[in-house]
Amino acid sequence: MLPPEVEVEEDPLRLRLDFHQDSVVVHDYAKGLVRTKLVSALDVAHALALEIDLSTGLLPPEVLWWAKTSNGMRVALWREPGVWKVRLRESYDAKPRRRQLPMPGLVFVCMPARQAPYVFAAMSRPRSEDDQLYHCPAYNVFDSGRVCTGSHLFPADPAKVPEAFFESYFSVTGDTARGKSHRHMEDVGLLWAELEGQPAYPLEDLVPQLRVGDALRIGA
Repeated sequence: MLPPEVEVEEDPLRLRLDFHQDSVVVHDYAKGLVRTKLVSALDVAHALALEIDLSTGLLPPEVLWWAKTSNGMRVALWREPGVWKVRLRESYDAKPRRRQLPMPGLVFVCMPARQAPYVFAAMSRPRSEDDQLYHCPAYNVFDSGRVCTGSHLFPADPAKVPEAFFESYFSVTGDTARGKSHRHMEDVGLLWAELEGQPAYPLEDLVPQLRVGDALRIGA
């Protein structure tokens, strides 16, 4: 209630929310009766969110999904299968070797604040949360799908992340070489040697990793 010294017209109390440590209680004063019930904090948040106008603004081409969470914005991009130019550093002091490699379609999950992106392979453009995603057949990608950025600075603009991934130096390391190819489970580099100059990636060689629905929850 308003203090008596405040000179304003009477403003009847209609609703009150009490936030306790483990619960939220709503008191409804409509129609002269007081109705009290427990509600979830998520229900309160959803009700308040209905009053907020949201817009994504212009999104990059080939956006698969967009998500805004308490941890920031995430954007997933699709890149069609194609031939990419890569630079492979086979040892620390060696001059990078340039290659042209076919790659399957790729899904890049771009994180906020220049965090390392994630990348997965797909046999076709994902259409549902049940669609299968595969390990990206490349060095510099951990088992989780997160990119090992090293000293490479990825752009804040999600639209530029896929190209930045292929512009970085790929390093021959056992940590990111294994589990990316059915034919060469121990070293994806052996597959790269076979595919250099080829027009298309052999999709049957992809190794399953997770579903699209799992990728949607990355960073949540």
